Amino acid sequence: MRQRKMAKMVVLSAMMILMLISTISAKEQLSTRECEDLGFTGLALCSDCHSLSEYVKDQELVSDCLKCCADDSEDSMSKVTYSGAILEVCMRKLVFYPEIVGFIEEEKEKFPSVKVQYIFNSPPKLIMLDEDGEHKETIRIDNWKREHLLQYMREKVKPTAAS
Repeated sequence: MRQRKMAKMVVLSAMMILMLISTISAKEQLSTRECEDLGFTGLALCSDCHSLSEYVKDQELVSDCLKCCADDSEDSMSKVTYSGAILEVCMRKLVFYPEIVGFIEEEKEKFPSVKVQYIFNSPPKLIMLDEDGEHKETIRIDNWKREHLLQYMREKVKPTAAS
């Protein structure tokens, strides 16, 4: 009788542990809507989140990125590049983003395929473009430092051929 009771407790404990693990793993991936609310739109590869962690020391941001990314391997997918980008921001809010102002005024000319677009009430974001000029990924950059933005552009935006 006592052994039967112990066996039931072990089985119940194992089931509770499995339920807890499944609940935790279910929380690891956020919905598309939750990811968009956090500023992660489009297809973000997990290797991009790891690259982000090298430049942005905000662990919560990196954790959110990892909850919204698509798994990839260390093959050519981890080296996705874009033909251009649009840096979209509200002109009235620029005063709150001195790092982005610094990038626009002093670094932007290094990237001829990057255009600045002023949209009323838009949070600062990068809209990454493919060869056809189609939007492929949107990334919020509210808290990015100028040097992180510069490094990201160097890695992700294809250099334009000199004419």
